Amino acid sequence: MSDTEEGWCALTDASEVEEDDVVCVNLRGHAYAVFNIGGDYYVTDDCCTHQEASLSEGYVQDDTVECPRHQGVFHIPTGKAMGPPLTRPLRVHQARVDHGKVWVRVSE
Repeated sequence: MSDTEEGWCALTDASEVEEDDVVCVNLRGHAYAVFNIGGDYYVTDDCCTHQEASLSEGYVQDDTVECPRHQGVFHIPTGKAMGPPLTRPLRVHQARVDHGKVWVRVSE
């Protein structure tokens, strides 16, 4: 299996993302945040919708991430902004784990 197939791209080995943590992966000039929440993997944009801080530097608790800049909180599975100062949702990308790698669906 190659690292790209039918609109999917391999981001990282699943073992590189510890449980209840996040890592930043850059692919084709785009920064993605890869979350492992209780063994389920989610991929979002790494950039906060408020003031563009890196969410991979934020605090992960349960299924939320707190932005390190102004402490706004996003629901990771849906991208929903949970309250001020956030007003716009976070983009959540379709993700899967296959052959030990976390894959993301990318749009061309």
